[in-house]
Amino acid sequence: MTSPVRVRFCPSPTGSPHVGFARTALYNWVFARQHGGTFVFRIEDTDKERSTEESYDAMVGALRWLGLDWDEGPIVGGPHGPYRQSERTQLYRDVLARLAASSYTYDCFCTTAEVDARRKASGSKMQGYDGFCRELSAEQRAVFEAEGRPSVVRFRMPDGSITWDDAVRGEVTFETRHVPDFALCRANGDPLYTLVNPVDDALMEITHVLRGEDLLSSTPRQIPLHRALVDLGISKAVPRFGHLPLIMGEGNKKLSKRDPQAHLFAYRDEGFLPEGLLNYLALLGWAIAADRDVFDLEEMVEAFEIADVNPNPARFDLKKAEAINAAHMRMLSVEEITHRVIPFLKRDGVISDPVGDADAQLLEAAMPLVAERINKLAEASGMLGFLFVDEDSFGLDEADAAKLLDADGLAAVRASYDALAGLEQWSTAEIQASLQAALVDGLGLKPRKAFGPVRVAVTGKRISPPLFESMELLGRERSLGRLQAALG
Repeated sequence: MTSPVRVRFCPSPTGSPHVGFARTALYNWVFARQHGGTFVFRIEDTDKERSTEESYDAMVGALRWLGLDWDEGPIVGGPHGPYRQSERTQLYRDVLARLAASSYTYDCFCTTAEVDARRKASGSKMQGYDGFCRELSAEQRAVFEAEGRPSVVRFRMPDGSITWDDAVRGEVTFETRHVPDFALCRANGDPLYTLVNPVDDALMEITHVLRGEDLLSSTPRQIPLHRALVDLGISKAVPRFGHLPLIMGEGNKKLSKRDPQAHLFAYRDEGFLPEGLLNYLALLGWAIAADRDVFDLEEMVEAFEIADVNPNPARFDLKKAEAINAAHMRMLSVEEITHRVIPFLKRDGVISDPVGDADAQLLEAAMPLVAERINKLAEASGMLGFLFVDEDSFGLDEADAAKLLDADGLAAVRASYDALAGLEQWSTAEIQASLQAALVDGLGLKPRKAFGPVRVAVTGKRISPPLFESMELLGRERSLGRLQAALG
């Protein structure tokens, strides 16, 4: 590469972050890190009606949660700022003036109705603008201006074809007769995406544009504009484009913002690890090896090649995402999992905020029981809540109680209470030995039939941390009290 790599990630702050947002950011970030380049974060907020500060904050928060730090952009600054398009209006006006002075653009006074009427009259099937104002005479222009007609600025598309070497798809060619002259700004002078996106790429010296396949059709418009910007000395070079595969949802349809699986923060709230989710999103178009799915960001940076990205659509598979996340959970130490679950336990009201000494000690003792059992951080609340809840607030899962606390189940609970009530030492080993003797040896029950009812009575659910260890942590008084309460 002849110049240092500079890539950009430029979302519009018009909604909640999408998983496709994260996948695009990831590929750009990894590409920059692999080449020792610069990752630019830019906010495209020219859509004044839809852009919100709430969405902007969400975009920033999403990248921070994912750990995709940016080298230039909002908050961190940089030499090519400002990094919000709403603050760059004068730059766009200056570029528009230079394009007009060199005849790359022209003023168009046509209304949409007039363009449609001419298309119908000619029988043309060509969509888009027909170039009517391309070569207006001074007299025609004067008439339109005298009528007070508003105008927009259109770019003159060159004749022939536009070809580029796509970093993902190889050579791509569009015939320019299928790409009409396009508007660069609204009639009120506000710049459009068609102008600001290439201009910002030019002024920020972006070398590679890696973006979704849904933007492929805009590339044959952007490349001629980039060439004009190079010709005018505004840009150093046309960036290389690479179009990433679409992410598909259920029914083999493009995953849209309306799909529940699309919302990035839903995964954060469910307790996905950012490294687990990033690992899975990396697989939506790329693989580190044919026989390997689990890896970390450092390994991805080492192995990633943009040319290896598969251009075919990638299907989002929630079960696989959960499996990948579970694999990353297994890589964490108990201490690290404890640190990460605390915000979820606070959120769900399991522990106090700030954490009291008693809760901290109980959590330290309990986490080894569940660290290997939870696949997402938010699951810790359901697994550990029975240890922290006040006895007045403790309750049984209705479905589990109905299934296991029938007559036979209550008989097992009664025998358990009788066996444990006289236990001298309240320890895991003693509890296990006592229940084994009373239920398996004494009543002749199989372990599942023996301990399932006890588990529901003591923890409230049929799925919990190991029973005997849980009862030791819960203590003699609370354990016996819950067994007795289950008996009515």
